[in-house]
Amino acid sequence: MDQPPDRRKRPWRFSTFVYTSSILFLLLSILILSFTTTDLYKSQTLRFIFTTNRIYTYLQSLFSNSKSETPNTSHCVLWMAPFLSSGGYSSEAWSYILSLHHNLKPSKFRITIEHHGDLQSIEFWNGLATETKELAIEMHRTECRPNETIVVCHSEPGAWYPPLFETLPCPPYGYYGDFMAVIGRTMFETDRVNHEHVERCNKMDRVWVPTEFHVASFVKSGVDSSKVVKIVQPVDVEVFDPLKYEPLDLVEIGDLVLGGSGVRGLGLGFVFLSVFKWEKRKGWDVLLKAYLREFSGEDNVALFLLTNAYHSDGNFGNKIVDFVKEMNFKEGADGYPFVYVIDKHIAQVDLPRLYKAADAFVLPTRGEGWGRPIVEAMAMSLPVIATNWSGPTEYLTEENGYPLVVEEMSEVKEGPFEGHQWAEPSVDKLRVLMRRVMSEPDEAKVKGKRGREDMVKQFAPEVVAKVVADQIERIFEEKIRR
Repeated sequence: MDQPPDRRKRPWRFSTFVYTSSILFLLLSILILSFTTTDLYKSQTLRFIFTTNRIYTYLQSLFSNSKSETPNTSHCVLWMAPFLSSGGYSSEAWSYILSLHHNLKPSKFRITIEHHGDLQSIEFWNGLATETKELAIEMHRTECRPNETIVVCHSEPGAWYPPLFETLPCPPYGYYGDFMAVIGRTMFETDRVNHEHVERCNKMDRVWVPTEFHVASFVKSGVDSSKVVKIVQPVDVEVFDPLKYEPLDLVEIGDLVLGGSGVRGLGLGFVFLSVFKWEKRKGWDVLLKAYLREFSGEDNVALFLLTNAYHSDGNFGNKIVDFVKEMNFKEGADGYPFVYVIDKHIAQVDLPRLYKAADAFVLPTRGEGWGRPIVEAMAMSLPVIATNWSGPTEYLTEENGYPLVVEEMSEVKEGPFEGHQWAEPSVDKLRVLMRRVMSEPDEAKVKGKRGREDMVKQFAPEVVAKVVADQIERIFEEKIRR
């Protein structure tokens, strides 16, 4: 195997070639889109060009001898994650970085970041707050030497060195480098970990997982128990604060798929919201079965599904109509209850307004690593219905929400986790809980209030930042003593 270049005699930098290539690719995409997009999208593209110009100016500085101002410490953490894409790992990585940045003053270590894992998204970058973009650029330019650095590989193990798909490897030049330690941050939504992923986890100095559920499943699968550490995920309770926002107009951004005939009440009535990728694991079929069996047009209720494609096309309206036909759901005299799909990108800064527009959140998932939309909804004081298995068991209780009973375990039939087991939530119990949260608003309000209190007490950024920092500082101390 070829050895990596000797980087010990100079400060280590990010892969500027990879990053520059990504920016050039985005600029090329913008140029192509400019010939075909609407005036509205062109204006969004222009904003991205302005942002890209700022990044390009920064990239030029990477090749100069100037260095950014950094704290007076030699210790450094290189955090590699899908920072420039949407998805669970991306939002979780940002939550850690922002928590550490805002709550550790002064910090005992510097943080430098690099995009790794999923593909980059123009829409996602555009939707970040300005101060977050500025912080990203500032952290990206921070320089570290390998022998003073701990690397965090925040992604699914298939992206770790050597990656099984095209991405910047983590750690950047393998485990034979001079990094002080390498930490894997990952999770799984099934009852076990693949053999190959177990081997990758055991190459790490530590493996951070989000829940007790994962501690048990990783160790049972063969990951060294001395390496597995539970690090919960923070939720920004200052951003997700129901007192700060006016609701989004859901009808304006949603597409009506079912409903609209028969006798209607005034307005939308009671609004259920669900947020998920369009895949079987998220239990969209369970949700539609329960909702369409329990409610009709006379109930004055609406279900909004914020979703996006996952290894499929995005024709969600037709998928729902086809599912209704397949399940033989008959439209009664009062018509179907409203079902809306929101498949437009909702900027990060607008997500609190989305939750604010709902009366309850529901996700009958078959398995979650954590369940970020669930905790965001809880922080917004929404009553939450979610499956009582995997990630949500770390924070969802009878006191702060509506845990959904698991009817049985079933085998995953396809994909990378084929042969694993995950949960089958009860359709009948979901019907009961959806009717209950709608018909007993006082109880739902109490649970929603308790949900926010628990998020503030246990998962606020300042709470989790201390846990993460303590773990990192402990590793530095262990390595220095050796």
